[in-house]
Order: sequence, then structure tokens, then C-alpha cells
Amino acid sequence: MEILIILVVIGALAFDFINGFHDTANSIATSVSTKALRPRQAILLAAIMNFVGAMTFTGVAKSISKDIVDPFTLENGSVVILAALISAIFWNLLTWYYGIPSSSSHAIIGSIAGAALASAGFGALNYGGFLKIIQALILSPILAFAAGYIVYSIFKVVFKNANLTKTNRNFRYMQIATAALQSYSHGTNDAQKAMGIITMALIANGYLGANAEVPFWVQLACATAMGLGTSVGGWKIIKTVGGKIMKIRPINGVAADLTGAAVIFGATWLHVPVSTTHVISSGILGVGASHRLKGVKWDTAQRMLITWVITLPISAGIAAICYFILNLFF
Repeated sequence: MEILIILVVIGALAFDFINGFHDTANSIATSVSTKALRPRQAILLAAIMNFVGAMTFTGVAKSISKDIVDPFTLENGSVVILAALISAIFWNLLTWYYGIPSSSSHAIIGSIAGAALASAGFGALNYGGFLKIIQALILSPILAFAAGYIVYSIFKVVFKNANLTKTNRNFRYMQIATAALQSYSHGTNDAQKAMGIITMALIANGYLGANAEVPFWVQLACATAMGLGTSVGGWKIIKTVGGKIMKIRPINGVAADLTGAAVIFGATWLHVPVSTTHVISSGILGVGASHRLKGVKWDTAQRMLITWVITLPISAGIAAICYFILNLFF
């Protein structure tokens, strides 16, 4: 059993590390594409701010550890969690390889649900908490699209008569701050998913009580893994988010960054996990639609949307298969 716990901790930290370089692009793509920051500068900034953000909150981790499945109902919880981690890591690496900005959140939530269903049937799911998380995953990109559209519409009115060259230069400086803010918000939500998984495993195996706080060593380890993963960078996804959705200028980038950070912070405050990929990409789409509908590359958006939709069921299916295989050995 202790070997399984160790494997779960290693798997969760690996997931956080991969999540770091998989999702680095989300928070810095706009600032890199407008040359507000050089790639190395942007990645270093994102790594530091992701780490700081991860050390700030634990509310989302608590939701992950208890709201999807009840750890005490899992007869072999460590195997369930390990299967979920293997599934989510596989899907993250696959989509990263093809440069598709898919959702790490969808992958891990779908994987936990799929492995739990394979283990204990539909009774394993905590339907109230699970539906709350699904609602947040669905509503957050819609909210980000609308907010991006509104924020950029306001910018267009305020800066209508401003000198274009001077305005873009000033907004390029602002992008440094908004990229840092967005990276910080990313850390406050995404790093907590691995914290919640490790906490769930510790609760399921009796190492923590039902209402225990996330241990500090778990928080520190996950924050470090996220920061290190971020420092590796995800160039393929940077190209997609930063240039294949729309041609981004500094004023567009600031509007998108502010939108993404605001929606992610709101979700963190409400203790619900959201897909930072969905939120940030949808914010860029909203800004692009407000700027010029024809300027948005809707075929890229369609490909991303299809990936987002299929991630939950596919990751759930992969996790179920992983569970049955692992169950033969453990």
C-alpha cells in the first residue's frame, strides 16, 4: 500500500510538471507573440508567478479531493488515483505533441471519474460536487468569451482617437504586468489539482482525516513541480494560442490577459477548478470577435473546441482501461 502511495505522489508531481509546460503557453503566448517579452524572459516570469500562485490558495485542492468522488467509498483508492494520473498524463503529452491546447483540467477530472466508475460503479461519484465542477468547466469559457468581447469593446471606445504606434508601445509594457498576473492566476488554480489528488490518496488510505487541510509539504511539492514544468516551456502550444487564433497586437493581448486572469481568479475564489486553457483561449476569441470577426481563425477555434469536448469521455475511457490493467498487478 505504501508503494502505491509513493507512486501516486510521483505521478501527481509528474502531472503537475507536465501541466506546467503544457499550459505555460496559455499565460505567456500573447506577450511572446507581440514581442513584449522574449520567450526566455516570459517563461522565467511564468515559472516564478506560477509557483507563487500555487503557494497562495488550497480551496480548489479541497474540491478535487472530495467533490468528484468520496475517497472513503473507494475500496482500492490508490489504484483508482494512479490510473487517473496515468490517463491524464498520457492525454496531456499526446495533445502537447500535436500542439493542441487541450484542457489538463478536463483530462484529470474525466480520468478520476472514469477510474472510479471502473472500480465501484456509478455509486462512486459525488454527483452534487461533480456537477458543480462540470458546470464551472462549461460556463467559464463562455464567461471568458463574453468578458473578452466587452473588455476590448471598452478599449476601442477609450482609445479610439489615440495614436496607434504610441498606444501599442504603452500596451506592450503593460503586457509584462498582465502576463505576470495571468501566470499567477494560473498557479492559483491549476497547481491545486495535483494537491487535491495527493490529498485524496492520503485520505483514502487513512493518513489524513476527512476534513484535513492540504499538508504544507504537498503544497510546496506541487508548486515546485508546476514551476519547474513551466520553466521547460511549451513552444508548440505557444504558436497555436499566440498566433493561430488571431493576429495579436499589444492592446489585444492586454485585454485577453485581464479577461483570463479575472475569470480564473473568480473560479479560485469560489473553490472550483476550471480549465485555464479554455478560459484564456476563449478570452482571446472574445477579443478577436470584438476586434474583427473575420480576423479570427475559426478553423483553429473549431479544432480546439472538438478537443475540449472529447477530452472528458476519452480520458475517462483511458483511465478505466488503466484501472483494469493496474488492478491485475495490485
